[in-house]
Amino acid sequence: MKLAGVVRLWALALAISAVLAAAGERWPAPLPLQPSLVWSLVWLPPLGMGLWLLVRWRLPGGSGVPDPGAPDPDRGESID
Repeated sequence: MKLAGVVRLWALALAISAVLAAAGERWPAPLPLQPSLVWSLVWLPPLGMGLWLLVRWRLPGGSGVPDPGAPDPDRGESID
């Protein structure tokens, strides 16, 4: 299931990249280089992803979900 989602997202990114490359080859004149725009395009996506990860990050045991590596205190065994 996850592999299909990754492949679908990768294919979408590849298609967008191909469309942008084709559009760039057909563009009539080169665009003027604007350093502030270039740096924002380089830094904003990774910073946005990092912020999103920090907001959604949960430490094991802090959210009420049991840690899969922790021993289970009640494994259904009786003490009789």
